[in-house]
Amino acid sequence: MASICEQVQEGKTSWPELVGEEGECALTTIEKENELVDPQIIAEGTFIPEIYICDRVLVWVNDNGIVVTTPKVG
Repeated sequence: MASICEQVQEGKTSWPELVGEEGECALTTIEKENELVDPQIIAEGTFIPEIYICDRVLVWVNDNGIVVTTPKVG
């Protein structure tokens, strides 16, 4: 049986098309396109330890709630 990390990699792992979209909408899209990931909205400038978590997707948003970088697994 494949590990959760292997299963996550079988689905979509990057969402460049969401840059410029509202963070909440991006979160919904990511959840629909890969049910195994845990997307989280993070305010731009927030310190997050650079630890790879195979089922995490950070959705970085600006003060207006708009996605500013490509959400991706890690």
